[in-house]
Amino acid sequence: MNAAGFPLLSLLTFLPLLGAGILLFVRGEEQAVAANARWTALWTSLITFGLSLILWFQFDKTTADFQFVERLDWMPEFGLGYHMGVDGISVLFVLLSTALTPLCILSSWEAIQSRVREYMIAFLVLETMMIGMFSSLDMVMFYIFFEGVLIPMFLIIGVWGGARRVYAAYKLFLYTLLGSLLMLLALLALWYAAGTTYIPALFELRIAPHVQVWLFLAFFASFAVKVPMWPVHTWLPDAHVEAPTAGSVILAGVLLKMGAYGFLRFSLPLLPQAVEWFAPLIFALSVIAVVYTSLVALAQEDMKKLIAYSSVAHMGIVTIGIFTMNHQGISGAIFQMLSHGVVSGALFLCVGVLYDRVHSREILRYGGVAKIMPVYAAVFMLFTMGSVALPGTAGFPGEFLVIVGAWHANPWVAFGAALGMILGAAYMLWLYRRVIFSRITRDDLRVLLDLSPREVVTFAPLIVLTLWMGLYPSSFFSFFEVSVAALVTRHEAAMALPRLAGM
Repeated sequence: MNAAGFPLLSLLTFLPLLGAGILLFVRGEEQAVAANARWTALWTSLITFGLSLILWFQFDKTTADFQFVERLDWMPEFGLGYHMGVDGISVLFVLLSTALTPLCILSSWEAIQSRVREYMIAFLVLETMMIGMFSSLDMVMFYIFFEGVLIPMFLIIGVWGGARRVYAAYKLFLYTLLGSLLMLLALLALWYAAGTTYIPALFELRIAPHVQVWLFLAFFASFAVKVPMWPVHTWLPDAHVEAPTAGSVILAGVLLKMGAYGFLRFSLPLLPQAVEWFAPLIFALSVIAVVYTSLVALAQEDMKKLIAYSSVAHMGIVTIGIFTMNHQGISGAIFQMLSHGVVSGALFLCVGVLYDRVHSREILRYGGVAKIMPVYAAVFMLFTMGSVALPGTAGFPGEFLVIVGAWHANPWVAFGAALGMILGAAYMLWLYRRVIFSRITRDDLRVLLDLSPREVVTFAPLIVLTLWMGLYPSSFFSFFEVSVAALVTRHEAAMALPRLAGM
C-alpha cells in the first residue's frame, strides 16, 4: 500500500470516468438534464481536485523515487502490468490537470447550451486520460492514455467548436496520431529488448548508440507534434481558434505539456547519447519557433490565434531548457510548463469573457474596455504581465532559469530565447493596449457588463497561482529539484560509460 493508505492514483484517474458514467444515465427534460450534467461534472471534478491535494501534502520531496506506487500483475508472462506512480516531475502535472478541469467546467456553464451532457462527459473522460497519462509507470498504459486524450479533445473541438471545427479537429487528430504510430514502434522495441513494460525498469537498460538514434527519432515524431515544435505546429492555431473557450484552456494548460513530459520521461533517461547528438537540432528548431512564431503573433488580428502562436513560442523555451541537460535548464523548463499552463489558460479565459459578450475575437473590434470593465482589465493585465515574464509573476522564474541553463550550454541559444522574451512583450503589450486602452469606437461596447460572480470565482484560483508561483517559486521547485538532479546525474553517468555494440 502506498503513502496515502489507499490506491489514490487509481481513484484520481477513474473517479472522473465514474462521473461520466453516471451522466450517461441522466434522464428528463433537456434543461433539467443540462443542469444536472453541469453540477455532476463540477462536483466530480472538485472532489477529484480535493483528493489530489493529498499528493501536495504527503509527497516526499527528499527522494527521486516514484511514490504512491500501485502495482498489479496483469499478464506477467509478457511483462505487462498495471503500474501507477508519480515522482517529482509528474506530480505537479497531475495537480495541474485536476485544478484546471473544474475551472473549465465553470467557464462552460453558460457558453455551452447544446448537448451539455455529452460535453461534460467528454471533459470528464479527458480528465481521466490526462491524470492517467501522468501517473502511468507502464509503457502500454502510458500509450493508451497518451492517445486516449485525442478522442474527447477531437469531440470537444469537432462538435462544440467554431465554423471550421471539423477541419481543425481532423487536423489535430491526424497530426498527433501519425506521429504517435512511430512512438508505438519504439515502445514495442523497448518491450522486446527489456522483456517488460515497467518504465523504471527500462532506466537500467543500456542501449547501443546507433539504436538510440532510431528510437529518439521515433519518440521525437510523436512528442514534437504534441509540444508542438516548429515546423509541425500548424495544427495548434486552428485547434485553438475553433475550440470552445474551455477546450482552448485545457489544450494550452495541460495537453501541450504531454510532449515535453514525454521527452523528460523517455528520451532523456533512456537515450542519453542520442539526446547529446540531437540537442543542436532541437536548439535550432526551438529558437526558430521562439522567434518566428513571436513575429507571426505580432501580425495576428484574432486574439485567440495570437495567444496560440505565443504558446508555440513559450513551449520553444521549454524544449530549449529540457535539452540543455543541466539542472537550471530542466528545472526552468518544468516550471515554465506549469506557469504556462496557468497563465496561458487564463489568457484564453480572458478572450472567452469578451467573446461571450460580443461574439468576436477580432482585436480591432475592441478598444477602451478598461473604462467599462475595470475589474476585467485588471485581471487581464495580471495575466499579460505573467505571459511577458514580469518579475513577481509566474512566467519569470522558469524563463530566467532556462536562459541561464541555455547560456551554459550555448550562449547563442540563450540569446535566441531572450530575443523571444522581448518579442513576447511586444505582441502581448500591443494586444493589451489595443483592446483595453484604446478609444471606444463602437456603441455596443459601452453596455458591456464587468466580470460576473461566476467569472470572478473562475479567475480567482488562477490569480492566486500566478502571484504565488512568481513570489514564492521555491514551493514548486522543491517538488522536482531532487528528481531533476537524479535525471542529470543519470545522464552524466550514462555519457561516461563505454559505448555498446548492440542493444
